[in-house]
Amino acid sequence: MAVSSPDLKAFLLATPFFGGLSDSGLDLLVSMLVERRIDVGATVVAEGEPGRSMFIVHSGELVVSKLGHSGRVIRMAGLEPGDFFGEMTLIEMQNRSATVVAESPTVLYELTARQLYTCYKADIHAYVMVIQNINRELCRRLRRADNRFAELQKLHENQ
Repeated sequence: MAVSSPDLKAFLLATPFFGGLSDSGLDLLVSMLVERRIDVGATVVAEGEPGRSMFIVHSGELVVSKLGHSGRVIRMAGLEPGDFFGEMTLIEMQNRSATVVAESPTVLYELTARQLYTCYKADIHAYVMVIQNINRELCRRLRRADNRFAELQKLHENQ
């Protein structure tokens, strides 16, 4: 389990995932997190595999990629401290949508779907805040994807 230090709590509270939580809600969720140390080049999650947990990046850098139709690996995003990933499997219960690989030594905090359900039963307000935070982040990502798509469409039309 993660050590519940004041520094860790301050870090987590500053992330989009934990923003706005009460002290008791934050304490509950922090008590559920499991620290994972990842070596350079290690795959954290692989596209297509079952997933029942999400991760918050405490330190390190990671790359999110997808396999293209031609078999080429397509870099989708980079992740750094404060970012989170894997949340889609908690909401839609589908397989992993992308592969995430560590580019540097990385420390992650893992939260499982079962733990999130425990949070729901123990502190509905903390659960609602976490779900709202996940939804806000998904909306930000969708807006970025929409903008990228529009830019690519504009480039294609100008060719």
